Amino acid sequence: METSVRYIVNDTAAAIEFYDLLGFEVVAHPGPGFAMLQRDDLRLLLNTPGGGGGAGQPGADGTPPAPGGWNRFQLSVNDIDAEMDRLTAHGVSFRSAVIEGQGGRQVLADDPSGNPVELFQSR
Repeated sequence: METSVRYIVNDTAAAIEFYDLLGFEVVAHPGPGFAMLQRDDLRLLLNTPGGGGGAGQPGADGTPPAPGGWNRFQLSVNDIDAEMDRLTAHGVSFRSAVIEGQGGRQVLADDPSGNPVELFQSR
């Protein structure tokens, strides 16, 4: 049994381009409202609101799914500064400068819909 992370995105094609920069490969992209990507053991499911099956449908109260928030997955990198430079050159925006913590350094990159991806360099 595999485990997946699902993100709601505004534009599946733009999200695919972003996640390609982070080393994800497209496993399936059957239509504009859904894509399945893979990087190592992480399967990432992308859905647009209102499209791509059940995940894009409104909840019981009628609230549609929306991208953003602070929940995220973490990708380990060897050199966070070099990775930030590379992604910035491709127009990726970050929520802050690199944050120093006890376990290492981290920064949040936003995908084109505002979903965060944490880049982490351990000590």
